[in-house]
Amino acid sequence: MEKQKNAVGRRKEAVTRVFLTRGGGKITVNNKDYKEYFSLGYLQNQLEAPLKTIEGADKFDIKINAVGGGIKGQAEAAKLGIARALIEVDPEYRPALKAAGYLTRNSKGVERKKFGHKKARRSFQFSKR
Repeated sequence: MEKQKNAVGRRKEAVTRVFLTRGGGKITVNNKDYKEYFSLGYLQNQLEAPLKTIEGADKFDIKINAVGGGIKGQAEAAKLGIARALIEVDPEYRPALKAAGYLTRNSKGVERKKFGHKKARRSFQFSKR
């Protein structure tokens, strides 16, 4: 891998651009260390999961630009982006990442509000009289 590889990950309203280069395992999200940006442990594990699957946690430096959505959506979008970028580096990683479920785009989003309702499904209180 001579130059950097990049990929896009999406989840809910969050979009992340992932840039992968050879390095020592440094992960930055919006120019901050990922442990500072994603303060919760399970969100940090989301980012590390594809790297642990291919046993390459210290082989790549990862730079992530995250936009939109919430912190959890951004973490899951970054996980998908990292997995896609790893496949660009080496297609041999695909079966392991696919089996772990890291290449599936979770398309669930927010349901739209319907007219005559308070929210998407919640109706106004019914009054018989």
